[in-house]
Amino acid sequence: MRKILKNKPLIEAIFELRWDLSGKAASGERVDPHSKILVGAVYDKIKSEYPFHEQLPASEVPDRFTPYIIQHRFRKSEAQWPLVQIGPGILTLNDTVGYVWEDFSQRISKLLHVFFDTYPDLENLKPLIVILHYIDSIEFDYENDILKFLQDKMRIAVNINEDLFAGTGITLPPFDMDMKFSFFSTTPKGAMDIRIRRGKRLESDVLIWETIFKSKGEDAPKSEEEINVWVNDSHRLTDDWFFKLIQGDLLKEFE
Repeated sequence: MRKILKNKPLIEAIFELRWDLSGKAASGERVDPHSKILVGAVYDKIKSEYPFHEQLPASEVPDRFTPYIIQHRFRKSEAQWPLVQIGPGILTLNDTVGYVWEDFSQRISKLLHVFFDTYPDLENLKPLIVILHYIDSIEFDYENDILKFLQDKMRIAVNINEDLFAGTGITLPPFDMDMKFSFFSTTPKGAMDIRIRRGKRLESDVLIWETIFKSKGEDAPKSEEEINVWVNDSHRLTDDWFFKLIQGDLLKEFE
């Protein structure tokens, strides 16, 4: 077990499951024919832990127009985390600064059990994609050289040939950025994404980095047991990348 960081940079941790929309509306759009039943069935099972229900505006729109869009949230209490979200073809668990992996993974496992126990047509359920997504940030003054910061503090080297700027009046360093890299994974099968961008948090300029592991299509686990194994395997990878990225000065700052 890694130590819990006292000053963790986490904005949000997200587990997401999407499944095939097996039905068709009269006008031809793909829908989940069990969506409305599923919301009530899931809530009935989790309301002792997540009793506060938020009905989002998307819930007032016909399902054929809102595939994979969150319609309902369930929280411990108003504005509190963690929370469960559900919509046609989509189920998520989200947490923020109170996140601890051991707790988060147990909540995922419980939620998966509820989902597979309540889905009305389990024989025809086809999971399409599973995602483990972390969003972290650190304050950064973009008057400074963000490329040097990435290289010195996060071991990410981005080289922009200075000849591009010669005689143009365009100056370094960049004042804004949004970079994304994707890499195949063999165990578990899927892809690791890392995205680095400028953002805002509590009115401050920040550097945001997202670590995302996802498996989709044939690579996506299909059963409750397979998804639970995938969750732990994908966390080992995202956790490893996180600590490698912050190794050194940033780790000391977050401890």
